[in-house]
Amino acid sequence: MTRAGSGGLVVEAEVTRGSFTLAVSLAANAGEVLGLLGPNGAGKSTLLSAVAGLTPVSAGRITLDGQVMDDADAGTFVEASGRPVGFVFQNYRLFPHLTVADNVAFSPRARGLSRRAARSAASHWLDRLGLTDLADRKPGQLSGGQAQRVALARALAGQPAVLLLDEPLSALDAGTRLDVQAELRRHLADFTGPCLLVTQDAIEALVLADRLVVLEGGRIVQEGTPEQIARQPATDYVAKLVGLNLYAGQADGSRVALTGGGNFVITDHGQHGDVLVALRPSAVVVSTEPPQPGSARNTWPAKITGLTLLADRVRLNLEGQPSALVDVTPAAVAELSLSPGSQVWLTTKATELEVYSGSDGRSAEPHDAAAP
Repeated sequence: MTRAGSGGLVVEAEVTRGSFTLAVSLAANAGEVLGLLGPNGAGKSTLLSAVAGLTPVSAGRITLDGQVMDDADAGTFVEASGRPVGFVFQNYRLFPHLTVADNVAFSPRARGLSRRAARSAASHWLDRLGLTDLADRKPGQLSGGQAQRVALARALAGQPAVLLLDEPLSALDAGTRLDVQAELRRHLADFTGPCLLVTQDAIEALVLADRLVVLEGGRIVQEGTPEQIARQPATDYVAKLVGLNLYAGQADGSRVALTGGGNFVITDHGQHGDVLVALRPSAVVVSTEPPQPGSARNTWPAKITGLTLLADRVRLNLEGQPSALVDVTPAAVAELSLSPGSQVWLTTKATELEVYSGSDGRSAEPHDAAAP
């Protein structure tokens, strides 16, 4: 949900770097956290670099709070030092020779504040992020979570109009990450400007972002609320990210003929034409004998090609029409004597299938399955 505020960021531009071209049209409202998802090389960091003024656009324009930051046609370009942008880099990029206090004071100082005013601003943010006791330490003396908070304090101390976060939690260990994620969420809730958050972590995106934009190959392939994208992924990458099997096919009322072979019986809501079908790995039942007729209307044979232990579950990679990833318990693996090469039967109910339009040209390849 977009929070109250004033102004916003609008990007209607192309950015060319070597043979790669990013072409996007997006807007981030004041108080909104816009999550940017996409595989490596999709253009996420290129977009942040263009907004920050580190890379000029080759066509189009970028505006912030109605002010032009970059306009290729008009020849307008505001240097990075003149843009009201706070940037938290993936590896934080703290100055190793400066203390924590001086690192945080660097941002307001770079914005033209006097040394005394910059120190005052730094003191405020050190206190707000619980860093006062660390003010005299050097970055090499900080834990990962502490360094992340210092980087955020430095970005916010310059009173930015927009905040850019480039995978801000990726350098943290799993235990620290959860704590810092909750803390970051609280601070983002208080930030009144737009925020662009780059992440490749589905949970991080769902927890921190108000809205998501998915980039692939320099283009936006899907956008919407976290709930919409988690339920109805438009591409293989998104399906893998949120842990779903995704299939493309042709719907005709109560049946979908899958592009890669096989079909599903679905709840008839009058769907016709190109559709995508999403299926949770936990919504599929595995058996070693053909199931007896019952409430589940979708049953098909498959062969196990791999097993992976994931915490309290085992993920089966199954080849069939359609292929699928399926989650079962370790006890089920032992009880059914499941192993690579085992022939099994898969069953799922029509009500477990999420069916939605796939006519926008962003359909997944047939029988692609989700990664852990």
